[in-house]
This record gives sequence, structure tokens and C-alpha cells, in this order.
Amino acid sequence: MSSAPAVPVSSDPAPIRLLERYPLREHNTFGFDVHARLACRIESEGQLLAAIRDPRVAGLAPFVLGGGSNVVLTRDVDALVLLIALRGRRVVREDDDAVYVEAAAGENWHEFVAWTLAQGLPGLENLALIPGTVGAAPIQNIGAYGLEMCERFASLRAIELATGEAVELDAAACRFGYRDSFFKREGRERFVITSVTFRLPKAWTPRANYADIARELAARGIDSASGAAVPAQAIFDAVVAVRRAKLPDPLELGNAGSFFKNPVIDAAQFAALKAREPEVVSYPQADGSAKLAAGWLIDRCGWKGRALGAAAVHERQALVLVNRGGASGADVLELADAIRADVLARFGVELEAEPVCR
Repeated sequence: MSSAPAVPVSSDPAPIRLLERYPLREHNTFGFDVHARLACRIESEGQLLAAIRDPRVAGLAPFVLGGGSNVVLTRDVDALVLLIALRGRRVVREDDDAVYVEAAAGENWHEFVAWTLAQGLPGLENLALIPGTVGAAPIQNIGAYGLEMCERFASLRAIELATGEAVELDAAACRFGYRDSFFKREGRERFVITSVTFRLPKAWTPRANYADIARELAARGIDSASGAAVPAQAIFDAVVAVRRAKLPDPLELGNAGSFFKNPVIDAAQFAALKAREPEVVSYPQADGSAKLAAGWLIDRCGWKGRALGAAAVHERQALVLVNRGGASGADVLELADAIRADVLARFGVELEAEPVCR
């Protein structure tokens, strides 16, 4: 793993509070009514070290929660839940090609994107309104409307839980993939991300040709084909409008955004599928494979708007599973399994969930 030691973690005089049987309903966007055996709010790296070294948590594994927008909690969490609340954002440096901005892991992602534009720094606008925190963005390698976070990523700072040491990880070390990273695989539950630095190019080129965004811009009198004439703020506003029209607000209807990844299949499998399903929605990949629209597959299996008890598929977006009130994590997983089985039976395609199940 390509990494280098970062500056030492400073001690923090602020005491920590260990909260017993702490309710997590407000800390997961599905709104599942589960509890943590112990929880601790983390506002600094020093508090993080104090929490994991506290003798009262000996033998209890740590579990990191940021915004809780990419997790399905199926039961009470028998762990020390670290509630990441580190704050701060700043421009750290610039070179001939880019400006580098850093945000603490507990910063709200959407608010951070809006802040970069307020500083006159475009580059993240296509990722507006994605729920969650800055610290969660590299774990999931979030992406939307023609942009993935890894394209703007410079480095991150993390604390290794086993040693308490701070490390700086570059893009190679993070091993980014489609909605994937080192932190979802080998690095899972080994590190706590404390800050992320992004590289925003000075020679910025708008990405406004994604169909939904182009339509929204056109409705606002902006021609997406006009290239550099499309302002970053206009793209930001269009993305916000499209997402609000298609996706439910977690504060009103519990959900974790898109529940399934868009599956990628090889050329031969795609050719056979296309022959059977000529209308299949797909996106060609550079290696000859095809990325399928998971929402289309789910919709064609008749799941849009259907429910199993209090867990349901959203009526406007088949990729989104929702808690209509009183659903458990197990209920949502049961619904997800039923959808997966139907898609596999009809299309021969395996769907993979985006959220982490706990």
C-alpha cells in the first residue's frame, strides 16, 4: 500500500463521553431504531485516540458512523460506535494546474460542495446533494452525473486503529473502483478517515451532457452543448433539482439513496442479453464491457412502487429502497434479496448492494 506517515496526532485535552445504549435512529438515514452498546462523539483526532484506548472499551470493536447514509443496521450494534463530528474546511495550497482544498471527515458533503463553489472553485458540482459526510466519500468513491469522486481526489488522512498512527494515503493506496475502495475491502474497519484533500483543476471543463442534467439545463434556458459557457453553479443547481425530483429526502422517507450498483457485464453476456431484451439500458465501457442500468432491470421485474411490509421500492426510482415507517434492517434486506432473485432469474445478472450491512 502506497502511504506515508503523516504528522503526529496531537493530544486533545477535551474529555470524551462514553454513552451507553445510545440510540442510533438519528444516525442512519433509513431511520432504523437500533442502539449502540457504547457510543462516543469524536470532534478531534485526540478524542478518537482517547476513545479507542479507554480501558472501558477493552475488547469492544470500534464501528465508525458518519452520516449513516450508506449503511443498513440490522440489529443493535455491539461495538463502540464512533460518531465522527470533525469539522473544518480550507484551501491548503495551489500549483500551476490546480487548487487543493481540505475538509474534515465530519463535514456534510453537499455543504462542502456548495462551499467550494462559493470560493470560486468548480469541479465537484456534479456530486451535489449526495447524502453523507466528506469522510464517507472516498470509502464509497461516490459518483453521479458523469463524475466520480476519485477524479478530484488528491489524498486523505486517516488513523490506523490498531496502532493509533496517522497516515496519508494517495489515490493509488485507496484503490478506487466503481463505488469501491480499499476501505470497503482490505482496509475495512482498520482505519478512521479524519480529513480528505481534493484537487480542483484550474482549467475546469463543465460536464453537462448527462441526459437528465442537459434536460434540466435546457428547461432553464441553458444549452449544455455550449461547453465552457455552462457555469458550474448552473450545473450544481440542475443536479440538485434532478436529484430532488427523483429521490426521496431521507428526513421525510428513510432511505440510503441508490441501493444497488449498476452491474457491469462482459461483451458476450451483453450481446446475448441485448438479443433477448433490445430495450435494455446500458452504457458502453472502454474495455468492451457494458454497464447496465440497475433501476431499469428492477423496474422491468415489476418492483417499482412495490412493498414487502414496511420496506418498499420507491415509486419514482426503482434503485431506492425505503422505510415507510417501522421497517427494520432485516426487512430491507429481505426486500433486496427478493429483487436480486427476480433480476437474476429474468436477466441472468447479479445485483450488488451499495450500502454496508451491519
